[in-house]
Amino acid sequence: MELRQLKYFVAVAEEANFTRAAERVHISQPGISAQIRQLEQDLGATLINRSGRTAAPTAVGEVALGHARAVLAAAQALREAVDEMNGLVRGRLVVGMVTACTVTPLFDALAAFRRAHPGVEISLVEDDSAVLVERVREGAVDLALIGAAGRPPQDLDGWPVISEPLVAAVPSDHPLAAREEITLTELCGEPVICLPPGTGVRAVLDRTAAEHGLCPAVALQASAPDAVIDLALRGLGVAVLSRSMVAGRTDLRALSLTGADLPAVLALVSAPAASPALRELLVHCRASFRLPAEDR
Repeated sequence: MELRQLKYFVAVAEEANFTRAAERVHISQPGISAQIRQLEQDLGATLINRSGRTAAPTAVGEVALGHARAVLAAAQALREAVDEMNGLVRGRLVVGMVTACTVTPLFDALAAFRRAHPGVEISLVEDDSAVLVERVREGAVDLALIGAAGRPPQDLDGWPVISEPLVAAVPSDHPLAAREEITLTELCGEPVICLPPGTGVRAVLDRTAAEHGLCPAVALQASAPDAVIDLALRGLGVAVLSRSMVAGRTDLRALSLTGADLPAVLALVSAPAASPALRELLVHCRASFRLPAEDR
């Protein structure tokens, strides 16, 4: 019995098809069939029922499947433990980033990690925060930079990196430009331009308004803060963004938004069970974002 045979058996059982399983494990269809027959010979039992249209596990196969998965998981854990002790980190990491959010410390962390561990493949994906959170929960994404309302999701490990209030931004010739602040009630009487649902800023706006029994009149929405600003500069409404998104803009007037006390948070999140590669990446993230080493 070999580990690769157990891997092939699990693939066939999960795919219910020899051809799809062969593609999944990168072996020919006759090759995977021969290896599973050899496994069945070694165990003295038929594991896969080949008489139907699908390759379903037999009763014995169903029992063997759980043990095969446990053996493969134990073998992977052994490899990771040895690699960690030897200082060798390898594998693949998927890192998520909220759409149109350029955060230099994250890129610095990825670059430093790649220099230290060139054997690890890194994939970077963009999506809205709600989707990224679900993908972290599912295990499809290892680490994600997301926007959240108030704090990161409590069922994930979270490291807030930015926490700031929302502001209402208008061009200098707007009737509100002479003011220092605007109430949430007043804002809801204006056409609002903001980020779409699924983003941290929008979650803060919608949740805060709902808590006050209000509903913002969202006239336009765009996935990039610069696009929201550009629309506001054209007089199409009041932009609602976090303070840092409009910092340094001389063509905009940022008004404090009173009544909206919940901060917009930018945070790193990951599943609690971290692989050695992810733990190493988090070391570099803490250094880049200047987070305390023990902050969890």
